[in-house]
Amino acid sequence: MQKVYEKEDITLFQGDCIEILNKATPESIDMIFADPPYMLSNGGITCQAGKVVSVNKGKWDKSKGFDEDFEFHQNWINACKRVLKPNGTIWISGTYHSIYACGFALQKAGFKILNDICWFKPNASPNMSCRYFTASHETLLWAKLDNGTKHTFNYEMMKNGDWSEDFIKKPEKQMRSVWAIGTPKPYEKEFGKHPTQKPLELLRRIILASTNKGDLILDPFTGSSTTGIMALELGRKFIGIDLEKEYLDLSIKRFEQVFSKKEKQWQ
Repeated sequence: MQKVYEKEDITLFQGDCIEILNKATPESIDMIFADPPYMLSNGGITCQAGKVVSVNKGKWDKSKGFDEDFEFHQNWINACKRVLKPNGTIWISGTYHSIYACGFALQKAGFKILNDICWFKPNASPNMSCRYFTASHETLLWAKLDNGTKHTFNYEMMKNGDWSEDFIKKPEKQMRSVWAIGTPKPYEKEFGKHPTQKPLELLRRIILASTNKGDLILDPFTGSSTTGIMALELGRKFIGIDLEKEYLDLSIKRFEQVFSKKEKQWQ
């Protein structure tokens, strides 16, 4: 375990999230957002920006077979359970390659699933094989410990907030479980791009829905730290963990840019 960055309320660690979380303070985290490996790097191809590219992301994204993959999901979810406050919640993002295993592992660990959110991507990549439907959504699971405690859900903000980017959300109507949010905008990839980078708008909604100012958020697979960037902008504390130095370096550049902008605003 190595702490690679610490500034104000932002901390980044490099290492195995299971090992790090098993040494962390129990019941200390208000909310977890996890985007675990999809186990999708199988030698296939896809289309990005009009170019045919490989779907391979790295060794960390390769499947080791159903049983070993499921054991991995159980282990990191149990490690997250250990550090989550009794009234905290966890979000998990994934495609059909991984999300069902994560959902089963959550329930085996004693979590109650509150919602499954369909994140619809209006600008999703096309299907190159033309042998099945184009994958244009990811599933988000939102869960809490099944212990009778009351979790944070900022209902009024979800109902009456400014969600103008989402053509599905109607003003002054309840937030539904299908969200139309595009993939990351070019400026979000200014310093480089993580292969499964999430859009800032997605994390804005998740953080505003399920946390309050000053809360501590954890991302055990932080990648380029979109979760942390939005946590910082919204006045939350953040801990991010990742195995790959390349993505942590990218995270640090993004954080330094935000801190620099904040400093200029106060000058």
